[in-house]
Amino acid sequence: MTQQQTVPRYAFIKAGWHTEIVSRALDGFTQIIPPERVDVFDVPGAFEMPLMARDLAATGHYKAVAAAALVVDGGIYRHDFVAQAVVDGLMRAGLDTGVPVLSVSLTPHQFQETDHHIAIYAAHFVQKGREAAQAALMIAKTRDSLTAPAS
Repeated sequence: MTQQQTVPRYAFIKAGWHTEIVSRALDGFTQIIPPERVDVFDVPGAFEMPLMARDLAATGHYKAVAAAALVVDGGIYRHDFVAQAVVDGLMRAGLDTGVPVLSVSLTPHQFQETDHHIAIYAAHFVQKGREAAQAALMIAKTRDSLTAPAS
C-alpha cells in the first residue's frame, strides 16, 4: 500500500493598511509558490498579524505562514514600537507552534504617499514576497529532511 502524499499548503496574511503596496508581496510570493497552494487571509493592520499567524500555524494545515505589512510613521504613534511588537509576535507564533512564520513587514523611515514612493515600495514588496516564498520552501525542505526515515 502506498502512502498518499498531500500537497503542501502555505498561509499568507496581508495587513489592510496600504493594501495597494502590501498586496504586491503576495504577487511575489505566488511567483514562487503556486497560488493554488496559498491560502490568503486579510487582517485590519500589522498588529493583528501575530495572533492570526499563531492560529493558522496551530491548525497544522500549513508548512509555513507569511505575514506582510507596511508600518509607517503616521506621526501619531511610534511606528517602530508597533513594528517591533509585530516581529516579536510573529517569531513567538512560530516558536510556539513549531511552524515557520515569516515576516514580510517593512518599516520605512521616510515613506510618503507619493506616486514615486508607492512605486518603489510596491516593487520592493514583490521582491520581499519572493524571498519569503523561497525561505518557506527552503525551511520546509530542511525540516522535512530532519524527520525523513533513513534509507
